[in-house]
Amino acid sequence: MTQIQAAQSGKITVEMEAVAAAESVAVDIIRNGVASGEIVIPKNIKRKHIKVCGIGRGLRVKVNALIGTSSDRDSIEMEKRKLAIAEGAGCDAVMDLSTGGNIAAMRKQTLESAGVPVGSVPIYQAAIEAIDKRGAVVAMTAEDMFRAIEMQAAEGVDFMAIHCALNFDVIKRLQAGKRVTDVVSRGGAFLTGWMLHNRKENPLYEQFDRVLGILKEYDVTLSLGDAIRPGSTADSLDGAQLQGMIVAGELVARAKAAGVQVMVEGPGHVPMHHVETTMLLQKRLCDNAPYFILGTLATDIAPGYDHITSAIGGAIAGAAGADFICYVTPAEHLGLPGEEDVREGVIAARIAAHAANIARGHEQSRQKDFQMACSRTAGNTEGQIKMSIDPARAAAALEAQKSGDISCALCGDNCTAEIAARYFGIIR
Repeated sequence: MTQIQAAQSGKITVEMEAVAAAESVAVDIIRNGVASGEIVIPKNIKRKHIKVCGIGRGLRVKVNALIGTSSDRDSIEMEKRKLAIAEGAGCDAVMDLSTGGNIAAMRKQTLESAGVPVGSVPIYQAAIEAIDKRGAVVAMTAEDMFRAIEMQAAEGVDFMAIHCALNFDVIKRLQAGKRVTDVVSRGGAFLTGWMLHNRKENPLYEQFDRVLGILKEYDVTLSLGDAIRPGSTADSLDGAQLQGMIVAGELVARAKAAGVQVMVEGPGHVPMHHVETTMLLQKRLCDNAPYFILGTLATDIAPGYDHITSAIGGAIAGAAGADFICYVTPAEHLGLPGEEDVREGVIAARIAAHAANIARGHEQSRQKDFQMACSRTAGNTEGQIKMSIDPARAAAALEAQKSGDISCALCGDNCTAEIAARYFGIIR
């Protein structure tokens, strides 16, 4: 029985209890949210000892990190270190997006090492193996795609990005438009090329019930991949994106009816004035399914700083309804992220998520800000470090600022808090 089936039958699972405890809410709130499909709890039945998280309505915005090998860099030892860094920086989930080296061994290592839910994109492995065996992505077969899904589900992957919402109607809409960046999704590019070359409908859309059957067996959460997400702010909210949302909404309903947990992936590059509209449209069209955003990036001009552009967009998106933020690192658009890039990406996304939580009225997040303000006013260095989103960096910065008996090198003897305390009669 899947989480959604259990919830709909009135049962409370161990995972629902864990999420309720972590979120400090009544377990009936979690059960009702899972039953309606507005909350998902990604956890494969084969994964036993992980820190589960709830994603969706009324819950803290969660953060996802990405790791994985490529043909240019296939050190699984490095990826293991990056996984540890991502978890140490506070990510709630991680995805293995390997496209090179020993992909199966990399995924096995990730599943064994990760203490959080693990996601994957099965089409990556199917496409790379088709290149290795038959010389081209377009030589991939439908059976290759389903075999990859089945294998990864059986191994224990908790949630999968599967590009089921791409069909010929979406592609026709894309071809009729005037996009600057046609397809920037790797999975979307693989499938678009395959469909146009073979003149066949996307098997993942055409045989969607088969996809659901596999996922249901292992209670894998479906993440409907955004195959045609805008790759530049100029393409935001165009016809192809909206057509994809409509198809995704239809598939969400079918997944829920089949007893499969489902969330929906979204953009991408979105200018700030489009963010709220995008979130509201997705929630409306997809029956309030959790929204998993890939950024969002508020501008296109900041290579090397895209963790900042995505934090700007992510905070606005989270406040407007996005539930799950995929980090973007400083290496985005430049190359593969290194270990420090991973840490920077997770922290930036967590800042965005925390800002969104406050805007959503999340009491625990508000209390953290309040306690930080009180610690600063009281000159409580330990309290400031404890409340910091990155305690190690805060501690190092505070230590570096010390000069003799002065605890703050910025203000010195003219500390604003000290002056205010004297005039307001506050004893510190």
